[in-house]
Amino acid sequence: MPGTKTHTMEKIEVTEPPMYKVLLNNDDYTTMDFVIMVLMIVFHKTKDDAETIMINVHKKGRGLCGIYPYDVAETKIKQVELIAEKHKFPLKCTMEEA
Repeated sequence: MPGTKTHTMEKIEVTEPPMYKVLLNNDDYTTMDFVIMVLMIVFHKTKDDAETIMINVHKKGRGLCGIYPYDVAETKIKQVELIAEKHKFPLKCTMEEA
């Protein structure tokens, strides 16, 4: 029909970003209380959740703090490293693809 406009909709695929596990690693020097504090401050864990993760770090060698997109995971790791360095603890935080 003359004068009629046709609009076509383009299908856009949205993919979720890859997610990464952020893990705290056990060492022989960082205190359990410090680990709990870090989990509450950086990862916004409740005291009960922080204690559970801290026990996993102590008994299993590492504990899962959360699963985040790469940029968020990287930022949280840097926050942990800065707090640990400030308090002179060797606490290490790492990430791996979820």
